[in-house]
Amino acid sequence: MQRRIRTILLSVLAVVLAMITPTANAEVEHPRQQWLRASTAGLFLHWGMFTAPKHLDCAEWERDVTGGGWSPDYWVDEARELGASYIVLATFHSRLGYAKPWPSAIPGSCSTKRDLLGELVRAGKAKDVEVILYMTDDPQWHSEQGKQMLDSAAYSAHKGQQVDLTTRRGFGMYSYDLFFEVMRNYSDLAGFWIDNDNEYWEQNKLYEQVRQLRPSWLLSNNNEDTPIMDTVSNEQKTGMTPSYDYPQAAWTPMPRLVEADYKLPTTGDWWYDGKDHPVDFRLSTGRYITNAGSSMKSLMAETPMVNGKFPPSQERYNDFMAGWVPPIRDSLHGTEGGGYMYGGMQPGFWNDGAHGVITVKPGAKTQYIHAVTRPSTNMLRLRDNGYWVTGVTNARTGERLKFNQSGGYLTILDIRDWDAYDTVFKVDTPVQSGYYKDVSATATSTRQGFPAGNLTDGDYETYWDADDKLPVSVTLDLKQREHATHLAVNQREWSPTYARVSFGRPEDSARIKDYKVSISDDGVRWTQVKAGAMPSARGTRFIDIGQQNTRYVKLDVLNTWGGPQAPRHFGELQIDEIKVGHGYPLSPWARTPLEAENAGLNGGARPQICWACSGSAQVAGLGGGARNSVTYKNVTAATAGDYKLELTATSAQATSLAVTVNGGAPIDVPLPADRADVPANTSIPVPLNAGANTIVLHSNDVRGPGVDRIAIATLPPASYTPTTTMTVTPHGVQWIGPDRQAIKVTAKLRLDVDDPITGVELKPTAPAGWTVQGSPATVQTLRLGQVLTGEWTLTAPAQVQAVSAPVTASLRILGRGKQVTTDVDVKPRPADRVFMREAEDSANEFGSTGLTSCGQCSGGEKVRNIGGSPDALVRFDDVTVRTTGQYKLHIDFTVNGPRSFFVSVNGGQPTEVKVDGAGNNTPYATSLPVALNAGANSITFANDQAAAPDLDRISLSVE
Repeated sequence: MQRRIRTILLSVLAVVLAMITPTANAEVEHPRQQWLRASTAGLFLHWGMFTAPKHLDCAEWERDVTGGGWSPDYWVDEARELGASYIVLATFHSRLGYAKPWPSAIPGSCSTKRDLLGELVRAGKAKDVEVILYMTDDPQWHSEQGKQMLDSAAYSAHKGQQVDLTTRRGFGMYSYDLFFEVMRNYSDLAGFWIDNDNEYWEQNKLYEQVRQLRPSWLLSNNNEDTPIMDTVSNEQKTGMTPSYDYPQAAWTPMPRLVEADYKLPTTGDWWYDGKDHPVDFRLSTGRYITNAGSSMKSLMAETPMVNGKFPPSQERYNDFMAGWVPPIRDSLHGTEGGGYMYGGMQPGFWNDGAHGVITVKPGAKTQYIHAVTRPSTNMLRLRDNGYWVTGVTNARTGERLKFNQSGGYLTILDIRDWDAYDTVFKVDTPVQSGYYKDVSATATSTRQGFPAGNLTDGDYETYWDADDKLPVSVTLDLKQREHATHLAVNQREWSPTYARVSFGRPEDSARIKDYKVSISDDGVRWTQVKAGAMPSARGTRFIDIGQQNTRYVKLDVLNTWGGPQAPRHFGELQIDEIKVGHGYPLSPWARTPLEAENAGLNGGARPQICWACSGSAQVAGLGGGARNSVTYKNVTAATAGDYKLELTATSAQATSLAVTVNGGAPIDVPLPADRADVPANTSIPVPLNAGANTIVLHSNDVRGPGVDRIAIATLPPASYTPTTTMTVTPHGVQWIGPDRQAIKVTAKLRLDVDDPITGVELKPTAPAGWTVQGSPATVQTLRLGQVLTGEWTLTAPAQVQAVSAPVTASLRILGRGKQVTTDVDVKPRPADRVFMREAEDSANEFGSTGLTSCGQCSGGEKVRNIGGSPDALVRFDDVTVRTTGQYKLHIDFTVNGPRSFFVSVNGGQPTEVKVDGAGNNTPYATSLPVALNAGANSITFANDQAAAPDLDRISLSVE
């Protein structure tokens, strides 16, 4: 759909409508968007005939709306309590009865005599709240409640031609007319919020005409980035860590206007179902803040009852927001997300479990740090991105706080007044420095129109594209030999930060994983100075390279985080800007606790300058045993118990650090080879007494590591399991028959976070009667981005039953044992079938299609988004039969309305398979004869021109 829309718009806009509408690219920023760009949030109202108690008669519903005391001012006032600048009214909604809340001259579905829409628009205008009208493209739920809600006969009489409103084209014609009725009658409306597209609209250039007739109105499109639209709305993203960090699942880079569209009630439907569902204050406020910290608008869905009032839980949340937002209003309104194209410090995970975002006022010398999850200590430490800080104030209390800067970090100290949901610090940052301005860039690969020069032009709207080629090198020329300390990398924010499936579309991170940095004076002879893995995270990423004097700095990107299951993001790389730093702000006025150079130094232990370290110093000379040590004599803990000890150390070669707590036995902590002038963190669990404790560090190696600092924090909860990605193939139910008794199983475990894990073992468990060939895969330590791989053969007994073979990764994190498990499901193939495979099986080729859950389908999954473009296909390779001949191909699918597969065998002429059905969660079956060769064959399901049904599985029987 997205590719088709782009093709239509680009050709039509360039040739036919060049005189009446701007080009597609120009829609990214336009003066009509200014009010929305300045806002923080909107209120999404799903409210219609099927709001509980549902009505099947339009007049009865309107009577109860009016009789219940519906008031537009109530909605507007509740929106203002939420800090919302606009309301989206979703009443002409496919699941709510297709009701038009205005007197309509166009018959076809429910229309009120009272002008509810007009009243709401006028009430909003009086209180500076804009109103946007939701419009659906979807007729499939026309009789969901057992009564036909679309009146084709009435609309046909109105049009003077036969029109079936239950078809997409007929409904497209009807809703197209409604757009124009609304545009004629409601000049003060702010625009349309459109739930996907209808081909009739596209063919008749609806959006271009909206632009011509109502140039000040906004257009928003759900779950697609359609160029002519002002806003991309991302619907109900979940599954991220922390759960409130909605932007992790977004895929649209600034300055595109982006909405985060989510429910405030944490259970139930999008509309009122008769229950008072709870609102999770922590989740909802966290989303509100993190969206603002990514320049995304929070479109919060509430569920008004028939009379318009909100259930008590939602009213309580709105009342809470009315008091909670105003003290930090300046940090949210008229601000942009920090750490991206508008400048600012680094958002994301900070020290001791803290997490948050930055907001900035463009052009101002002020930033706001939002600590949404507070650290377990009373200080906050984050990358300062070269901003010199002159003052830090608690935005809610006005208290001025102590702070220091060194090694590229701002540390705010002695924080006592933490808000339950968002502690906001106003930070004065008069200048950003420490980066070279006159740097040129070249690269080994460049997509035409996206040159390497875009990396250093200072313009975040231009970017470099690696043209689907990895590994790739970027060389930065400082023009002469200069001092270099670090790189600041802003990657294109066009993908989520982790693998996921959204509306059947596979997505993954297109960010840098493994990299190397080298330096050279002549651009020919290179010396590697850094290697590692970059976290898959939003915002500016930093690579510290120590103290270098060089002319050229080369970044080699070896791979990215995305996997092949998401071809749109796999092997792709786009970068907005790369800066070369030559130093860090230094403000040592307040001392950071537990710095090594301020502890007791014994034997040969001595302070040493380390510009990338906290306090710009570390302690060296710890090798040779316990006589050379650092002693911390007053490490305090509130209560006795186990704590997390974070060791920040430098190590030019693989070494270890011995840790002694209160005179106990030394704990040996291995440290990997890295740099002697760039610190890295390693954490272990340690027992502490209530009150003061003594911690001693030394090394038994001849040349021990350097120690920068230590930190003490509470252990994460016992439920904490570090984020990993475990990929097990085969995926999908495996159908075992007499000709297939063995299954080759491969598993890969990747660590996706900074916390290293130890004692890692990866192995399958054989079901009863099965055998496993192959040994467990093991590794002592797994660090960020590293992968452990294992391979085994599972062999079934003669009599196969339905079983699951679990593949388990066992690991330890901070002394705790954890497991991650994925099952390989096996079932006996029916006796009348000679072949059977799930559509979602990892043996298939998916093109640009994606997997989605389907409770009624075989294996609980299916493949959707087949058709509409040549690459939107599913190809079954290695479809093996014993003899050449005619077979019957059985196809299990789901579909809503008439659609077609085009089925091709071994690359031959496609055969159209027309099917029909009602409901995308109801499996259907059909079949067709096919000619197959003995041995391996391929069978492809596609539809180059239009959307095809969703595919559940295929099987073969002998004709």
